[in-house]
Amino acid sequence: MQAKLLLEDGTLFTGRSFGAEGETTGEVVFNTGITGYQEVLSDPSYCGQIVTMTYPLIGNYGINRDDFESVRPYINGFVVRRHEPVPSNWRAQYSIDELLREYGIIGISDIDTRMLTRRIRHQGTMRGILSTASLSTEELMERLQGTTSSIDQVSHTSTRHIYSSPGAKERIVLIDYGAKSGIVRELSQRGCDVVVVPQDTTAEQIRRLHPDGIQLSNGPGDPKDVPHAVNVLSELLGEYPIFGICLGHQLFALACGADTEKLKFGHRGGNHPVKDLSTGRCYITSQNHGYTVKEESIVGTDLEVTHINNNDKTIEGLKHSKYPAFSVQYHPEAAPGPFDNSYLFDQFLNMIREHKQDNPKKTRQAEMFAAVKGAN
Repeated sequence: MQAKLLLEDGTLFTGRSFGAEGETTGEVVFNTGITGYQEVLSDPSYCGQIVTMTYPLIGNYGINRDDFESVRPYINGFVVRRHEPVPSNWRAQYSIDELLREYGIIGISDIDTRMLTRRIRHQGTMRGILSTASLSTEELMERLQGTTSSIDQVSHTSTRHIYSSPGAKERIVLIDYGAKSGIVRELSQRGCDVVVVPQDTTAEQIRRLHPDGIQLSNGPGDPKDVPHAVNVLSELLGEYPIFGICLGHQLFALACGADTEKLKFGHRGGNHPVKDLSTGRCYITSQNHGYTVKEESIVGTDLEVTHINNNDKTIEGLKHSKYPAFSVQYHPEAAPGPFDNSYLFDQFLNMIREHKQDNPKKTRQAEMFAAVKGAN
């Protein structure tokens, strides 16, 4: 079956359909990863977007049960140069076509993805409409112009209930703005007692969980669309050690008085070079974001820049000069790789231990005894 992808600038791509049939709209973005399409499909940060893979062959190793980064895909559409319908890998349990059909996601193949990528790089990210219906270009454009972009992606991707991954060491409250499974996996591998909470959890509810540290997850969309999260972080800052990732990095910056802006076409892929300013070392990172912290907005805040992107010099890492809190724009949990940056989770746990050592808390028994003594 034929499928069409129309961009808002009028550029039309005609190819072959796979996955589900129907019509969808969304922001058209591209990912430069050579492998990891299953992790891309299941990354909640892509919620509401039509994702283009720049690597030409997609689907050759199929889909398995172990590599999902969330319980379901959240993308609106999938664009590839060549779709392989019959995977060849011992881990494969079903094909990418079957996955897209199961979740009602439209795919299009046999188009010039190189041209599409260059178009986005030159013109900037655009909205598009993907359809398997027999419609003219004018009809598709009319339908595209009649839709608007969603601003509530975080509420769609966040958990609605508190759940935990028990451990014997530090208790980490992970605020889920659309978290990848890799974050819980990295913390659990270090023995942490991980408690995952919804994105609208209040500061007081977090305090009642008695965390040793707070992890801010990745997530989709514009950080300014979740102002309640900024208010919660402003209240908790300095009270607990905080580590932010991706959207969590942007929310941390906003809570500290900085500002964010949209990038021309974003950073998405597993090959983005990031420089650690303290050591001069360059790391290759996994990234997926369309917004960044404005460099000039850091002036006058208590934030310090720790990492920059070696391609466009945008901010990739921040730390607070007074409180135990830091963040990175990239994904240290990778999934897919590279895994060069997982040391940041160890850095977070060391920060927690130092904070507890410098700020010893009274035991619950001592607090109760003091309360009773004061009442008498």
